[in-house]
Amino acid sequence: MRTLVIGLVLAYGLFVLTIYLSQSSLLYLPNLPSRTVAQTPAVLGLEFSAVKLTTEDGLTLDAWYIPAPEPKAQLLFFHGNAGNISHRLDSIKTFYDFGLSTLIIDYRGYGNSTGHPTEAGTYLDAQAAWRYLTDTLHLPANNIIIFGRSLGGAIAAHLARQQTPAALILESTFTSAPNLAADAYPYLPARWLTKFSYNTADYVSRVRAPVLVIHSQDDEIIPFDHGQQIFNIASDPKQFLTLQGGHNDGFLISHKHYRSGIERFLNEVTQNKK
Repeated sequence: MRTLVIGLVLAYGLFVLTIYLSQSSLLYLPNLPSRTVAQTPAVLGLEFSAVKLTTEDGLTLDAWYIPAPEPKAQLLFFHGNAGNISHRLDSIKTFYDFGLSTLIIDYRGYGNSTGHPTEAGTYLDAQAAWRYLTDTLHLPANNIIIFGRSLGGAIAAHLARQQTPAALILESTFTSAPNLAADAYPYLPARWLTKFSYNTADYVSRVRAPVLVIHSQDDEIIPFDHGQQIFNIASDPKQFLTLQGGHNDGFLISHKHYRSGIERFLNEVTQNKK
């Protein structure tokens, strides 16, 4: 029995060590389904510009700028932890239909962007995207809406607390990486093991812009209460949009409700600017 217990303890310790050492490959999934940028907004009949951004630490990021005719505002889009910009065409078309011009980027190590993803690096990537809109395109900060989905929500919130955007939209986002790890691995001391912070809740508490939080009650990856907690900590004005469907398809399954909720928020934001 003693030998069995020792064996189980050693096996558990090895498993914990493996999880600790493989965190980056568990969080960042640029090869799922592929790093290949397989198609562009042109397949939807949308005009776009292929953009190369340079980060403060010298990396080159791949991005698209999709202009809308007579845009209501500009959208800065940060996607989730898997795939690349070519896997977000449905969302790009939705925001185009709202009358928003969109800049969407691939983080370092994603798609055709150089480097390897890190938490600090993704924040630098976000800053490079912001500089492109404000310094290169000379767009006013109060005309830029920052949008982040899943992991991109943490990156979006981090940027929004540093700048003064027109609004912040967070979709299917976690309160922090340690909190999400604790939910995903309840049998591990996950909060102690997690090397990443991505403290979305803390960032949102310091954002001084209208906030829209979107989350599905059926989200199987990031529990619904993460969205509720983020909403509760955000300052007014704020709105919450509840979806149905899974983490990766809620915005598609709840398409009509999703569109109407975002459009209502965007109308309020743009009208308040007048």
